Amino acid sequence: MSTPIRLGTRRSALAQAQSGHVAAALEKLSGRRVELVPITSEGDTNRASLSEIGGQGIFATRLREALFAGECDFLVHSLKDLPTAVPEGLVIAATPKREDPRDVVLTRDGTPLHELRSGSTVGTGSPRRIAQVHRRAPKAEVVDIRGNVDSRLTRVTSGELDAVILAAAGLSRLGAETPLRREELGLAEWPTAPGQGSLAVETRADAPEELLAALAGLDDTDTRLAITVERAILQGLDAGCQAPMAAHAVVEGSSIRVRTVVYAADGGRRIGLDVTEDLNGEYIRRNGSGNGADAADGADPMHAARELGFTVARRLLDQGAAGLVSREQSS
Repeated sequence: MSTPIRLGTRRSALAQAQSGHVAAALEKLSGRRVELVPITSEGDTNRASLSEIGGQGIFATRLREALFAGECDFLVHSLKDLPTAVPEGLVIAATPKREDPRDVVLTRDGTPLHELRSGSTVGTGSPRRIAQVHRRAPKAEVVDIRGNVDSRLTRVTSGELDAVILAAAGLSRLGAETPLRREELGLAEWPTAPGQGSLAVETRADAPEELLAALAGLDDTDTRLAITVERAILQGLDAGCQAPMAAHAVVEGSSIRVRTVVYAADGGRRIGLDVTEDLNGEYIRRNGSGNGADAADGADPMHAARELGFTVARRLLDQGAAGLVSREQSS
């Protein structure tokens, strides 16, 4: 019997659930058993606000140390929490097909977010969501919260909070059941974090070819193209995963469409840009202010996607986005 493939994962219910989905898919592809190796990260033990402890990389650092140390063979990350810079010696071997990238508002009575009364409390620890709540529900009070999905839902069912905002993909992967009412927030009006709904499968660059080939079988090309654009925007803005910005890209045939918004922390100001470009570099359409961008090199769609992301970031910076993004959160 062959030795199992060891998958390093955080101990949270959500991390274990999404790792379990990847493990099952890899077992089917490789014919080998996949064993989960629970690892405790700083983000799991430090209960301070992410904005206070610097959310960038707090979930990934300990996992990567375990990977380098040989405690596991590969990792599964929530891509939106992963720094854009991949350490030397590691590689993102696969990005499985993205799940629902939207945010969801959960309330006891189904009151839409924009109709919440003055003094209503909305729980979220994301600077991007905080800024969006200030814009969409200016009468509501935002409460900075941490904790797993169940604890957040409980704070609403108990009456401590009137609403919480969570990622739809996380609720789906957990199979979370709750009596709370859901409001799905459309991406056109409420774009979400770069990589939201996506997973990153990471391993050592010198991993056995058999493992690299098996992990590559988990990859979804359209998802990789989309998140490449999104994360290049994040990197080009020199912004961390806790910055108050959103970016969502979608592959449509031979072209890719991306919507990105950078917010002031209080939601009072925003800079947005919508761009659609052919993956081979041919100019199709750009909506928004700013100068046109140079066409990307069409030799490699992934290169074109990355260059498109950097181009969008430059245009946002030209419009003043640097004044809205904290340099202390750089990737």
